[in-house]
Amino acid sequence: MTLQPLLQASPVIQIHAAAAIGALVLGALQFALPRGGGRHRLMGRLWVGLMAVVALSSFGISELRQVGPFSWIHLLSLGTLFTLVRAVVYARQGRILAHRWTMIGLFLGALVITGLFTLLPGRIMGQVVFG
Repeated sequence: MTLQPLLQASPVIQIHAAAAIGALVLGALQFALPRGGGRHRLMGRLWVGLMAVVALSSFGISELRQVGPFSWIHLLSLGTLFTLVRAVVYARQGRILAHRWTMIGLFLGALVITGLFTLLPGRIMGQVVFG
């Protein structure tokens, strides 16, 4: 494992990766700790902020161009932003089950599954993890 490929990447990629790693760790803690209460809300706000940074920073990454400077992954970013708002609205409306499943879907889909694709050969995080 070496951080060199990430340290040589553009600042937007570094920000994107740092926010994604932070959201992954914080999200896992959120699922492991008791739900509800002040700590859950604070950690949730931080997680939503990190996920917004992940999604928004992706628009500054354009190595994979399919439609102008954009690719299919940017649709995931738009979907993530929309779904983050929806999850927060659910929580504020007291629709806790809808909030829970929306957050689980975001965590698994926008972080875990998408994150696994970053480990493919030739990708920066793949080089970080596998050398």
